[in-house]
Amino acid sequence: MSNPPPPRTPIKLLMLHGFTQSGPLFHAKTRALEKNLVKAFPAGITLHYPTAPIRLAPADIPFAAAPPAGADGGGQEESDAWAWWRRKGDTEPYTYEGLDLGLGHLAAVLRTEGPFDGVVGFSQGGACAALLASLLEPGRRDAFERLYPSGGMRFPQSFEPDTGSVGGAIHPPLKFAVSYSGFAAGGVDEYRGFYEPKIGTPMLHFLGSLDTVVDEARSLALVEACEKSEGRVVYHPGGHFLPSSQKAYVAALTGGKKEESVEDMDVPF
Repeated sequence: MSNPPPPRTPIKLLMLHGFTQSGPLFHAKTRALEKNLVKAFPAGITLHYPTAPIRLAPADIPFAAAPPAGADGGGQEESDAWAWWRRKGDTEPYTYEGLDLGLGHLAAVLRTEGPFDGVVGFSQGGACAALLASLLEPGRRDAFERLYPSGGMRFPQSFEPDTGSVGGAIHPPLKFAVSYSGFAAGGVDEYRGFYEPKIGTPMLHFLGSLDTVVDEARSLALVEACEKSEGRVVYHPGGHFLPSSQKAYVAALTGGKKEESVEDMDVPF
């Protein structure tokens, strides 16, 4: 008599919101996706929604951005708009002010709430998902140190392993990453360490064909920065949003069928 298969392990996802959003707001906007994922993975799945550490002032928010949830428009309340970094510059190449703070916050989340199987991000959160996946890959620290003399940033101190830690990393490499309307931090030598060598973590990219917030070229630059990019780009006929309820795009995320664990998923993991 053969031994029974080992029990399935619930999947744990880290969900990263976009610029001007918050963890609770992103959770509210992705409840349909969460319900579909729960149906697709009866063995269990949990989604964690941290809020980025940088509170945005009204001057930080582009005129075209929607007002943050809870704002009364009278300027009497603090903004509930948050970011993983502030973008500096009107045209590419951009620089990211506060990136160390955003990454440090994520490092703390990994340490206290991990381990996570994968990360899903929207817009700025999609870009951040790629950075996070990159930082957790073996050998990435060496890549940063190699590029540092030519203008690259140093490997983030917050991702350095604790003294006496086993395995030499703050968190295991992620099994997968998903970017909705994400982009690459291109054109600046400072960020080359994230993308050279290319990101090896399997990553799925969702792009809106009518997205006017993140230019398609910037999203495709992130696709090109990934080692395994073929067949991992999904276009939806909409703008700058996460298609969380349409069956075709949920199927693209889960592999098109009910699965039991992350090891069984066909796309993108």
